[in-house]
Amino acid sequence: MANGKEFIRWDSSAVGEWNMKYLDEYRDGELAQQLAREIRRITTRPWNIMEVCGGQTHAIVKFGIDELLPDQITLIHGPGCPVCVTPLEMIDKALEIAARPGVIFTSFGDMLRVPGSTTDLLSVKAKGGDVRMVYSPLDAVKLAEQNPEKEVVFFGVGFETTAPATAMAVFQAAQKGLKNFSMLISHVLVPPAIEALMASPNCRVQAFLAAGHVCAIMGYEEYPPLAAKFRVPIVVTGFEPLDILQGILMCVQQLESGRAEVENQYTRAVRKQGNPPAQQLVREVFRVVPRKWRGVGEIPASGLGLSGPYAAFDAELKFGVADRHVDEPADCLSGQVLQGHIKPHECPAFGKLCTPEHPLGATMVSSEGACAAYYRYRRPHTAEVTKSK
Repeated sequence: MANGKEFIRWDSSAVGEWNMKYLDEYRDGELAQQLAREIRRITTRPWNIMEVCGGQTHAIVKFGIDELLPDQITLIHGPGCPVCVTPLEMIDKALEIAARPGVIFTSFGDMLRVPGSTTDLLSVKAKGGDVRMVYSPLDAVKLAEQNPEKEVVFFGVGFETTAPATAMAVFQAAQKGLKNFSMLISHVLVPPAIEALMASPNCRVQAFLAAGHVCAIMGYEEYPPLAAKFRVPIVVTGFEPLDILQGILMCVQQLESGRAEVENQYTRAVRKQGNPPAQQLVREVFRVVPRKWRGVGEIPASGLGLSGPYAAFDAELKFGVADRHVDEPADCLSGQVLQGHIKPHECPAFGKLCTPEHPLGATMVSSEGACAAYYRYRRPHTAEVTKSK
């Protein structure tokens, strides 16, 4: 902070330094063009940069950030949408539990239309299931208190960003002695996913834009070993157009100079150590477990499950649905999209068999899904405006 104003800084010798306080300033077209020109000026060879967060993907497509970049820069959309990577079998478990009598099944709104093997949660609700959208896991705890004769289940989905709120709900339910509350947990962790992507023989990613909101909780102390191991720059980045352009610039500066370090673009929200109290709560309530990612497969140590003292709140165990395994539909290529192997419009089903009204996969439903972003912002003229990479 300086004189009450926040600064975002990039190479001031090249493009200057500006005050950034209000939202519109993070979307300033002139500053965006200056950043884009600087990226073009310093780029001497092709580079592949993956944005990990689906929110960043939507901003890139919505604001045409990729179209401002030189042809040498390819932005690859990664598995950064927690709704999208929730495995099909977990959706089927949710559907089975939600359809049972005496159950109030609660979820954030973005999970309600995600397709399972045969239907979705909204359809279960239409057929009489008590499915409710909530804005916080703590709302589900209140419902359990208000409805002691019902079993209340919350669908806990998300990256490290939402894990503390889920943990707090379980912690409070334990403190209140609630026996009719449980969680269907599908939380996933970002660093193991990055490691799995980089270890793949088909990986072509050379740098990462790390998700700023995840790092606001967990910090970024887990990233330097990954940067060193795979020789990839990792830049913690925000979600507005100027955030993303600055993050790309910082990646390119490292790539062009042969560096592979962790840098923090999102200094107004992220500290290296993150949020220690939130981390402590997550460690108390959860344990690290293997987790299957939709379209990707199982990644070791990439998820959170309830720890021993809180196992009574595990909906999979309470409702006997732990051993459910479902194959992904062959005509949905969302796994290829999530791994950055193809762009959404390169899937044969995109905009035809797969639309937001009749989705084949979660990437077409979620507000952070890459397929949904392309359908909304690029579909009428995808071939013309999407660069061939």
